Amino acid sequence: MYVFYFGEDSMDIDVIFKIAGIGILVTVVNQVLSKNGRDDMAVMVNLAGIVIVLLIVIDMISELFGVVRSVFNLY
Repeated sequence: MYVFYFGEDSMDIDVIFKIAGIGILVTVVNQVLSKNGRDDMAVMVNLAGIVIVLLIVIDMISELFGVVRSVFNLY
């Protein structure tokens, strides 16, 4: 059972929309570049999209560790 808390510390759905938007944008640009024979640039766009999404996820994981640290008084 999933419980969602819509308070000030809850995860916003905006993050999911950001990641989905980045994925859609990267996919469209990848297809356009691949159709024009620019496969090397398409690979670079894919890598850039992966790095951007990883930075977003790493920031969220950092916040999670901060919350865990404060809950258990580890810091």
